Amino acid sequence: MNKYKKLAFNTIVFAIGNFGSKILLLLLTRLYTKYISPSGNSTKDLLETMALFLIPIFSFGLQEYLIRFALDHNYDKKEVFTTSAGMTAAGLAAMAVIVPLLKFIPFLGFIDGFTILLIIYTCTSTIRMLCAQFVRARDMVKLFSLDGILATLTLFLFNVLFIAKLDMGVKGFMLSVILSDLCSSIFLFITGQLGKFLSIKSFSVPMMKTMLRFSVPLIPTIVMWTITSLSDRVFIREMHSDRAVLGADAAGLYGIANRVPNLISMVSTIFFQAWNMSAITENESDDRSQFYGKVYSAYESILFIACAGLILLVKPVTMLLTNTDNFPEYSTVYIYVPILIAAVLFTSLDQFLGSIYNATKHTKNSFWTALAACVTNLVLNALLIPEWGIQGASIATLVSYLICFWLRIIDARYYVPFSFNMIKNIFNTIVLLIMCGFVIVAPPKYMLWQTALTLVVCVGCYQEVLTMAKKLLKRG
Repeated sequence: MNKYKKLAFNTIVFAIGNFGSKILLLLLTRLYTKYISPSGNSTKDLLETMALFLIPIFSFGLQEYLIRFALDHNYDKKEVFTTSAGMTAAGLAAMAVIVPLLKFIPFLGFIDGFTILLIIYTCTSTIRMLCAQFVRARDMVKLFSLDGILATLTLFLFNVLFIAKLDMGVKGFMLSVILSDLCSSIFLFITGQLGKFLSIKSFSVPMMKTMLRFSVPLIPTIVMWTITSLSDRVFIREMHSDRAVLGADAAGLYGIANRVPNLISMVSTIFFQAWNMSAITENESDDRSQFYGKVYSAYESILFIACAGLILLVKPVTMLLTNTDNFPEYSTVYIYVPILIAAVLFTSLDQFLGSIYNATKHTKNSFWTALAACVTNLVLNALLIPEWGIQGASIATLVSYLICFWLRIIDARYYVPFSFNMIKNIFNTIVLLIMCGFVIVAPPKYMLWQTALTLVVCVGCYQEVLTMAKKLLKRG
């Protein structure tokens, strides 16, 4: 199987295992908006993001180094898994000591009352990540995908039980994730026979040092992406302004608005799971640059088409995913979604370019480009949120990811010099921004213009998608 078909095969397998389950997760948004108030959803989002902040720090960048070294045939898988498990156990023990102290930091007061649940949530999520990433690294993509389906089904059932039936709100959500991750970890450990790769004698200090040298520059990178996401919500929740509506309810609306672009990130995440494996295994191939260029062009085109289509249908899609019966405030969420859709597009491209740094082991470059995005986001949040409220946070997010993209598209191609059509990217970006403006301002008959602009994007991008499709369908 050639590299293009291998990438397509893995993407299809991950899609089969994840697409239905991720759609189910999106539909949970209706449950959250029906039974949890905007301020409660704000707390839920902050706790989720806080866990995402803690995991890379106290697992030492597990999600990055495990897949990188377990896929590399130059390293012993038993040594990699055992050493990773030992490092993870030590990190989680330290986390359990430190987290209770975080509630004394003023803007992290939302942790109070959820400390124990947050610790357990972080532990179970990290352990599931350890098992899932190692299964994926062993090329057991079907098992990885099956676990995705089962984990989502258990999460859905636990959410219905704890939130809809027992009315436990945010605590019910936390318990649902904890129990779902625990079931997933047990399933993967048994069916993937991970016990065979776990031995105290296989713990290697040199292996640990090697993995840390690779992952340490990536930890601040991952953390900064999380800070970028966390800061939006904290600024909206904690800042005060006479010119914009802010507070816990506004932060909750912003969190729900971020759910709709997940339709795009859902597709990009499925692709990235397969792409990350190809990027590592094809890193030393002779036609690496050509491979990267063709995949990138098709990927960028698909993202622009998908984002234009979602912005075109943003109002009905948002209405489908939210429930306004108990909390009518959610009916205004769609106004904040289009700019976040554009932001997700560049997040996805940033992730693709970041895989170049991982594959070529230039992880420091991943750090400084993410740092630029983080600083930009913090500065713009401080300036725009008091003026424009939730929309200001959306704009700050888009600009920060856009800056990261242009830094990476210039820098990453020094290591893998693949082709990139700058004019086309800029043109499509401008078209998407115009479409965002139409949704926000809503001039008369703007849907006609939206439809026309969507067609413009489709016409400009279909060729790359068609070329890749022909390559995948070609025999031999």
